Parts: sequence; structure tokens; C-alpha cells
Amino acid sequence: MNKCCSILFLAIFFFVFPLQADTNNTLFVLVIDPGHGGKATGAIGKWEKEKNINLAVSKLLKQYISEEHPDVKIIMTRTRDVAVGLDERADIANKANANLFISIHANAVAKNSQLNGSEVYTFGLSRSEENLEVAKRENSVILLEDNYQQKYEGFDPNSSESYIIFEFMQNKFVEQSVSFATMVQKQLVETAHRTDLGVKQAEFLVLRKSTMPRVLVELDFISNPEAEQFMLSKEGQEILARSICNAFTEYKRDFDRKTKNTASPN
Repeated sequence: MNKCCSILFLAIFFFVFPLQADTNNTLFVLVIDPGHGGKATGAIGKWEKEKNINLAVSKLLKQYISEEHPDVKIIMTRTRDVAVGLDERADIANKANANLFISIHANAVAKNSQLNGSEVYTFGLSRSEENLEVAKRENSVILLEDNYQQKYEGFDPNSSESYIIFEFMQNKFVEQSVSFATMVQKQLVETAHRTDLGVKQAEFLVLRKSTMPRVLVELDFISNPEAEQFMLSKEGQEILARSICNAFTEYKRDFDRKTKNTASPN
């Protein structure tokens, strides 16, 4: 069996989504995922590691949403500096029957320290080489996991050929994911005054098995010293968390309206 055929074979067994998530929850369930952790530091800036920025903003986001939305149950995939596998993060959300999954990250590039701005990703095929490179960088964290070759069925996060499998995946939650991603990106631009790099799609492993609307937020570039200082500052972290909270409030309002309309008798 050649490599391409093997990849297609893996798609059947490894990248299968359940038809839908169970949304019959009394409370709206939100999973906040601070990217990286433990030995998986993420990108490293001049002063700080990505994992610590992700966790700080995620904790503030949880605080703001908890204060403003008592009807929301919030689960964090990590609350301290520990490593959590990409599949395990999705499992946490699926087992909780989550209604929404938000993964928080900081971006980085090796050759352009002036590049800055926020971008929000949904799961899907990369439409550019740049998007694919971001996915490769985030996915490469699996190389730090024990038995990753067996766990991820031979998936190579650094091989473009491995990403062929994503062409055969069905995603029930594209529309909702893009809708929320658009809300988050708008707030990051208008409230946090980040440069607008847009809403994009890429093949992030942390999103692939989550059976609910889900996004991955790249707050800004830790490789840019000015952006890194902003993300390290108390004010910067607060305004970034506030921006995502504002977007969540808008999304939750729409969710409640649609759910009420669906439940109403004809």
C-alpha cells in the first residue's frame, strides 16, 4: 500500500467525527483551552514563553464570562503549567458535551519581527501556505507527547502530505465556528486595537475531533517585541480577554435566541 493510500485508510479510522454533539444541556458549556503547557512551551519571545501568555489570558476570560454569564459552565483544559495532549483537549470538550471550544494561542514567525496582528482560525483546509505553516507549528507539539506515532496513527505534523486526510472530513459546525470566529476577530480589532489579519481555516489537530463549534485564537505575535510586551502587560491581557468575552456574549445571545425559537411550539 503506497503512502497516499495509507493516509486515506487512516482517515476512515482516525479522523471520524460523530454526527453531532449533545446540546441538550441545562447550562451552556464552554471549554477554554490555554494552548501548550509543561514542556510544550509554544513559541518563545524575547521575554516570555507562549504557554504562560495563553494561560493568563484564558484565566481572565474565564473570570469575565463567569461574572457576566452565571448560566454558563466553564471548563478549562488546564489551569496550571502542565502538558495536555491535543487529543485529550478535544476529549475533555466532547465528554463535557460542550457547546463551544475556544483555544487560546500566541503567534510567531522566524523571519519577520515586525509582523503583528490577530487572526482567528476555524478547522478546515488551509487556503494558503502561510496558514498551513501556522498549523504545522501548532501541531508539532505532538512530537513531545509519549508514543505520538501510535497515538496519532503515524500522522507527521511537518509533512504536507499528511494533511491530505483533512480533505475527507465532514464538519457539521463550520457555519457556527466561522460565525463565532468573525465575532472574536471583530472584537480583537475594534476593542483590543490589534491589526486585522482575518478569519482563516487550517488543519489544527486540537480542533479536529471536537464535536462542537470551535475556534483557535492567535492573539498576536510573540515574535514581535512590541506585541509581546502588550500581551505580557496586565492591561493587554485584560483587554484581550475582554475582547473575546464580548464576542462570546454576542454569540451566546444568538445561541439563546435560536434555542428558544427551536424549542417554541409551532
